[in-house]
Amino acid sequence: MNQQVAKFSRIGFVLSATGAAVGLGNIWKFPYITGVYGGGAFVLVYLVTILLIGASLLIAEMVIGKRGQKDCVSSFEELAPAGKKGWKYAGFMLFTGLVIMTFYSVVIGWIFYYMYISFTGLPVTIDDAKHIFDNLYAHAPFMQIVFHLLSVVFVAVVLLGGIKKGIEKTNLILIPFLLFILLGLLVYAMNFDGFTQAVHFMFAPDFSKLSAEAIIRAVGHSFFTLSIGIGSIMTYAAALPKHSNLYQAGLMVAFMDTLIALIAGLVIFSFLFQFGGTPDKGPGLVFVSLPVIFAKLGVMGQGIALVFFLAMAVAGLTSAISLVEPSVMYLEDRLKWRRKKAVVWSSLLYFVIGVLVIFSISDGYKGLLTFGKKSLFDVLEFSVDSFLMPLGGILIAIFVGYVMKRDIVEGELLGHMGNAVFKIWYFSIRYIAPLAVLFLAYNALKV
Repeated sequence: MNQQVAKFSRIGFVLSATGAAVGLGNIWKFPYITGVYGGGAFVLVYLVTILLIGASLLIAEMVIGKRGQKDCVSSFEELAPAGKKGWKYAGFMLFTGLVIMTFYSVVIGWIFYYMYISFTGLPVTIDDAKHIFDNLYAHAPFMQIVFHLLSVVFVAVVLLGGIKKGIEKTNLILIPFLLFILLGLLVYAMNFDGFTQAVHFMFAPDFSKLSAEAIIRAVGHSFFTLSIGIGSIMTYAAALPKHSNLYQAGLMVAFMDTLIALIAGLVIFSFLFQFGGTPDKGPGLVFVSLPVIFAKLGVMGQGIALVFFLAMAVAGLTSAISLVEPSVMYLEDRLKWRRKKAVVWSSLLYFVIGVLVIFSISDGYKGLLTFGKKSLFDVLEFSVDSFLMPLGGILIAIFVGYVMKRDIVEGELLGHMGNAVFKIWYFSIRYIAPLAVLFLAYNALKV
């Protein structure tokens, strides 16, 4: 079915956009950077910037998609005033999603592997856990390729169903399922003495731990967690019904995304504190520290580990679907490809590069795919975090704040926001958001 004909239902859009926003950043990255940067003060900065920057840009991207009703390139071209049609090139942010998928799908494959070892036996010591992860990461490229392929196939099957039968139907099932899992884990964690410590750690700010670096990371994560600047939200908004309330939908997506991150943090820190773990283990928190803690619970721990990694897989896959859909829609709309052809070629492209990513971190092959001191994995991740996503966010802010006619923007939002809130939001889009993203990009490039 043509994407311009198929439309989301209201709840279908909210859950699908939530699926786009909710990803591994919520369940993996948010808890570990919260742990590294001291807890409550970091979380407070994160929540404030979600409201002031993240939600503002999210709504702005929805405005472009809703008014354009086409793929990202065509939406920019359609909405740009006469003489400024070169803005269509801003739409090529849609290919950022495919760049992300070259390594994101690999990480989803790791999660599938950890679901497997939840059945076969969890590591009982930190050294064992490190050995398992290091072996997967550096010495088992072909196993990684198999799990990477599983991720690619799942995403492709969903996309072949289109907006209604594929994306919306999948998110109507998976997002409530994800919430059910996380809330179940939260209720279980509430029985631990460590839960009280987790609540205190996350919500009692200790500003002595709030360094400049922590602020930068909090602001950066608040922006990136909502999948802004890669065309996913814009593409989904193009399939919205005519009279949709973008303000309400944007706030709901931001709320759901934040809620899931906070629940994941509470669950993980409750387990850590209960069993004497420390929260500052960085990226290894989920793949090294938690499996050992789950193992201490015996058979029950294996079940909890399976459910936890299943939640991670669901979050990763719903986000992955949204990363590929913009390029599929572009190939359909602009090149007039059939959907099946667009899905197959998009999937094949990021699968093949993903295989190279796997070899770039594998002993015996990485020398061929290392650039300077960075593996292909690192190069692609760095280009997304430091350049492609910030560029996309800035282009969205400038386009909505300065290029689109104000009366068009007001027509989409004023009746739902009210004049006072609209003025605050418009000021944020014109001044606060672009400056904040430039600041983040500058600091990322200094690293």
